[in-house]
Amino acid sequence: MKEITILSGKGGAGKTSIAAALAYLASNAVFCDNDVDAADLHLILKPEIKETYPFDSGSLAFINQSACTNCGTCQEACRFEAIHINSNSFPEVNPYQCEGCRLCERLCPVGAIQTSQNLNNQWFVSDTRFGTMVHAKMGPGEENSGKLVTRIREKAKELALENKAQFILNDGPPGIGCTAISSITGTNAVLLVIEPSISGLHDAKRLIELVNSFSVPIFAIINKYDINTEFTATVANYLNDENIPLLGKVPFSELFVESMLHEKSLIEYAPDHPISLNLKTIWKRISNN
Repeated sequence: MKEITILSGKGGAGKTSIAAALAYLASNAVFCDNDVDAADLHLILKPEIKETYPFDSGSLAFINQSACTNCGTCQEACRFEAIHINSNSFPEVNPYQCEGCRLCERLCPVGAIQTSQNLNNQWFVSDTRFGTMVHAKMGPGEENSGKLVTRIREKAKELALENKAQFILNDGPPGIGCTAISSITGTNAVLLVIEPSISGLHDAKRLIELVNSFSVPIFAIINKYDINTEFTATVANYLNDENIPLLGKVPFSELFVESMLHEKSLIEYAPDHPISLNLKTIWKRISNN
């Protein structure tokens, strides 16, 4: 079983479009959407949810206003400025600012503050037309997204072993944050999708440094290469200097948008198009490495 994680240094590079296309080609695979903060692979794969699980994303404070004496201790002590005075002139907690540190609970002289586990987030095991998919849904500003990525990857591996799947294909998050770190740890290979722009290369370099720190093999695709052929050459030269195999270059095409509007991967939508044939070659190269 081989786990391949698709990443990009920045958003908008086309990572999920590439991931959806490769999902069509990856027969006998389990799919995992590691971009839990802004998941969108489900828009193309259209999963049918079979199992739902809650996820503890941290603690959240609550002030019992009937017990509160309005002494102001909690508001003064909160370093995250999460406690505000409401229209009734009593303190209340802003859930988007609260970090669940429980300091206010410990300092409240009358015990009017309690913290509880935040179980608003969920993760799922679903069926898709391509196979089993594990994915999640988090609210804005929620905590422990890296922990959630680790959890759904564990489930994907469990299902892959049960089903004797040949591949696990992860659609990872952009950037180098906690979710990216959790996506890289223990994976067998990273497929890096790079956009040929100054910011695209800059952010790809940061991601490559991160992946290298985990000693994980890296392969690359330059997506939308024809929007700036001169800079594409710069990116290709950098990859060559870093000994990162360039598996292929994908041109800009409105077919990606059209296929998404039809809720299909590009290869489903236009199987004989040159881009589809190119992506088939790219998948063959990375799956055989």
